[in-house]
Amino acid sequence: MAFNMDPKKCPMPTQDPNVRNKNFEEVALGYTEEMAVNEAKRCIHCKNKPCQTGCPVGIDIPEFIGHVAEGDFEAAYQVIARSSSLPAVCGRVCPQESQCEGKCTRGIKNEPVGIGRLERFVADWHRENVHTAPIVPAWNGHKVAIIGAGPAGLTAAGDLAKLGYKVTVYEALHVAGGVLMYGIPEFRLPKAIVQQEIDGLKKMGVDFECNMVIGKVLTIDELMDEYGYEAVFVGSGAGLPRFMGIPGESLKGVYSANEFLTRSNLMKAYLPTSKTPIRTGKKVAVVGGGVGCAIAYPVLKKFHDDGAEVHAIVGFRSEDLVILEEDFKKSSDKLIVCTDDGFDVEMAVLLA
Repeated sequence: MAFNMDPKKCPMPTQDPNVRNKNFEEVALGYTEEMAVNEAKRCIHCKNKPCQTGCPVGIDIPEFIGHVAEGDFEAAYQVIARSSSLPAVCGRVCPQESQCEGKCTRGIKNEPVGIGRLERFVADWHRENVHTAPIVPAWNGHKVAIIGAGPAGLTAAGDLAKLGYKVTVYEALHVAGGVLMYGIPEFRLPKAIVQQEIDGLKKMGVDFECNMVIGKVLTIDELMDEYGYEAVFVGSGAGLPRFMGIPGESLKGVYSANEFLTRSNLMKAYLPTSKTPIRTGKKVAVVGGGVGCAIAYPVLKKFHDDGAEVHAIVGFRSEDLVILEEDFKKSSDKLIVCTDDGFDVEMAVLLA
């Protein structure tokens, strides 16, 4: 197989800016089969597989990419599925720049292989072309309860189901998905994609119980003593916001990222008919850009797309900001990085 020694990744097709500024549909459109094969051939198949060491779930990245290069997309999917229960999600929102792609040998002198883009392509191809039911392992006689249907809970559910456990996921909100549903906007991660991944877990035999606040409706002791679960996995997430402790944080029109995104994504607060509308102004400040940078970006983009003048105020030039800095600039009228002006700021917490 001939390698593709192009120093740059195959560009990701995206919506035209003059089109996407009028909708909330996914911006990135995904690779075509030809693009995916061409990008996969950029992988030089290092013997020690450094990219795999950078993957939190240890996907055999060179193996799945090798199948893509050969045009065997289903074989590529099966390799990914051995280690990941959420490939369509991870291919879109995992921070590949600092994980698998950050370890890619091609990235030392040129751009790394587009591992995330290839994972997304493979997952989307499988969803659109393969419609056979998954093989469900025989029940091993053990039951596990999972508290929280966010990324951690869904991943644990998928891994346990593959091993034959009977799994029930308890979710406090009215829909499963956690931050994937309420924290990441539609243009970055379509909710239909998340729901299809959840439906895949259901086909594996995983049960979901929504509107169940464990600790209020049921206790962990009741789950184990009365419901017969032998183990409980708690993946309740980090749902509480952190504020800066400054005057004015309780004023009307001041929102934490959690509240703003939950209202927008789950309660459709941007619609004029919403019962819980968000108050927006003509001039908006979005504060935060450290580890909250990935959350700050969709907030400021939403305000910017709604026609507001947006100022993004970031405490320091973190690694997260470096990755998303161009996106910040395109979606804000002014980007202020405090440390660039000589201020001694260690962190800034997101406040919209």
